[in-house]
Amino acid sequence: MDQESFNDKFRRRTKSLALAIIKLVSPIKYSDEVGVLRKQIIRSGTSVASNFRAYSRGRSEKERYAKICIVVEEADETLFWLEMLVEADLIPKYKTVEIENETLEILKVMSGYKKRLSQCLQ
Repeated sequence: MDQESFNDKFRRRTKSLALAIIKLVSPIKYSDEVGVLRKQIIRSGTSVASNFRAYSRGRSEKERYAKICIVVEEADETLFWLEMLVEADLIPKYKTVEIENETLEILKVMSGYKKRLSQCLQ
């Protein structure tokens, strides 16, 4: 897969992930606790998408590397917030499985890609 196809594919996937997260947490009845978790997972999930988009428009290898590092960090954080929502009994596990799987797959791909980029910078 060439770089442009990779970028297009993951721009779509990360944006779809962000939208799925918003749709997942929006129906939860509001409370202070829910508000904190909702804000955090929406922030981290949308950050995966926005930082991947910034990565694909990066002007240098160092800039792209910095952005892909953020993508990896935010994807991992998104998994944490999904776990918190389930463990706090705010969302049943079965409703998060697809989103968790997609987040984990994005995390694995981006972690591998981050490693390759770091080797290119050395």
